[in-house]
Amino acid sequence: MVYYRSDLLAKDNIKPPATWDDYMTIAKKYQGQDLNGDGQPDYGSCIAKKKGAQSYWWIISVAAGLLQSKGTNQGAFFDTTNMNPLFGPNEAMTKALQLYKATTTVGPPDELNMDVGGSRGLFTTGRCALTMDWGDIGTLTPGTYAQDKTGATITPGWKEVLDRSSGKLVPCDGTTCPNSVDGVNYAPFSSFGGWSGAVNAAAPKAQQEAAYAFLSYMSAPAQSSVDVTLGKTGFNPYRTSHFSNLGPWEAAGLSEAAAKNYLDAIKTSLQSPNMVLDLRIPLTKRYEQDVLDTALAQYLAGELDEAGTEQAIADGWNSITNDAGKDAQLAAYVASLGVKR
Repeated sequence: MVYYRSDLLAKDNIKPPATWDDYMTIAKKYQGQDLNGDGQPDYGSCIAKKKGAQSYWWIISVAAGLLQSKGTNQGAFFDTTNMNPLFGPNEAMTKALQLYKATTTVGPPDELNMDVGGSRGLFTTGRCALTMDWGDIGTLTPGTYAQDKTGATITPGWKEVLDRSSGKLVPCDGTTCPNSVDGVNYAPFSSFGGWSGAVNAAAPKAQQEAAYAFLSYMSAPAQSSVDVTLGKTGFNPYRTSHFSNLGPWEAAGLSEAAAKNYLDAIKTSLQSPNMVLDLRIPLTKRYEQDVLDTALAQYLAGELDEAGTEQAIADGWNSITNDAGKDAQLAAYVASLGVKR
């Protein structure tokens, strides 16, 4: 999601960013201003961009609304008919890369070496007007400068989308972006995909039962309703009761208004018909953490331009797909999206 300084936007009568262009406009406005009263210039945007620190998930979040518009099973990584990479070369990825790189001009000088711990620390101390993160920031603000000064919103979208046949961007309308809201195509990205538990079927029965009892205990409302309110757990709300029962959130230090805003932003993302699922096929680590993350780091460092970055991603992904077997990878990708063929 995207987080914003609600006190700043309210004071200046600015709406939370609906598009990534809005995001940049807001970030430019506050870049260099003293945002927390300590006499030091602060930043319009803080996004962790360190190689190996989830930076590849952020560029997917930026690009998603340009790549997927017709629902979750359309997919945002590959063409579901031929397994061709959607991350370029094409106009959508070029625009996403340019926007992502532009955010470094309204961020801290060491942003390329910053992980999420750094960006979270800057936001909670009041030094950033905007940031992008999972649900954790909403639960990290109590007791910090950002308490009751933080708003959350669905990841911004775009008013254009990729025409996959031509590689060109086309305007959003009822046909090209059937899920758009006020002309904006939102595609919230389920990066990382979530926590899960498993029981080894080969383990002795007593151990299976103990493992199941533990997982059941951890997931039950009494325990999980507290865990999801604590930023240190890495859990974000996932049960219906987590959204309907505000008591644990208020006990954790969030005001009723802050809790509702935070939970509504997550609910809007989870209920989006155009939610982008993270890649869930064999060799996902190589696609994302090896090829995509490396190419992105080279681009941010100025070693590659947009065209070179997109080509490196496409070549790397095609190589992985061919090594694993294109037909098998396509079948796995289509199955992961629930596509009926």
